[in-house]
Amino acid sequence: MDRIRIHALAACAAFLGTLAACAPIKPAPAPMDVAAAPSCTAAAAGDSLVGNWLSVSSQKGVAGALRTLYTLNPDGTMNYVEQIKRPRTPSQGLYEAGCWSRDGQSLVLRTLESNGSPVNLDDPIYTNRYRVDRVSATELRLSGPNGTVKARRMSPGYRLPF
Repeated sequence: MDRIRIHALAACAAFLGTLAACAPIKPAPAPMDVAAAPSCTAAAAGDSLVGNWLSVSSQKGVAGALRTLYTLNPDGTMNYVEQIKRPRTPSQGLYEAGCWSRDGQSLVLRTLESNGSPVNLDDPIYTNRYRVDRVSATELRLSGPNGTVKARRMSPGYRLPF
């Protein structure tokens, strides 16, 4: 009797496998139209904001130093790397890329990618506006919604250590 059950189960499994192989395959859905990312506008020749700017600060209620590197390229592209360095723990960071521009006495940073993923361009959180209070060969001071940012110019190839 057990042999009959085994053969019946095997025949049933073979029939179901054949039936599954004959099932129609659904075509892949057509890719949705993705809006093209806006192109960056090059900075004016000799713009003093072009360069690498490092800000090191501390925030109330946060243990450790907050390090922010702004890389403003002449072609209007930017990278924004924020890293928190805490004692005895690995660094945590945020990497954003996008465009920067000057609007009068303001610096406008527009994020297009955050940690390698495209962002919702309609979300205002990805556009940051700072008033340029001072810019020299070695120092940058900005005023933004979260207070003053003081940064110093770094060498062209400078990167934050992780």
